[in-house]
Amino acid sequence: QVQLVQSGGGLVQPGGSLRLSCVLSGSIFSISAMGMAWYRQAPGEQREWVAGITGNNSTHFTDSVKGRFHISRDNAKKTLYLQMNDLRPEDTAVYYCKRASVWGQGTLVTVAS
Repeated sequence: QVQLVQSGGGLVQPGGSLRLSCVLSGSIFSISAMGMAWYRQAPGEQREWVAGITGNNSTHFTDSVKGRFHISRDNAKKTLYLQMNDLRPEDTAVYYCKRASVWGQGTLVTVAS
């Protein structure tokens, strides 16, 4: 059974940076060819797609985070990352990693001064 365990997040001032991690555990030997993604859900809003990485490592971002967020993975550690730079108050949300139908538990990112 595949599980996604997230870490990172917290409170950061506008303009700051955070890195989220998402570790895959279970009967998965490699993540190198997997498509994976990050989503977020702001208070009172629907969950939205933020960034994705394909099996051939092509990356894609929603317009609001382009140039500020970066998605990557460490295959040896079976870990997906979301590097978030130049954070803004509107980035405040619970962030989720996702692979196929499996979701991480979510981690709160709060951007405030």
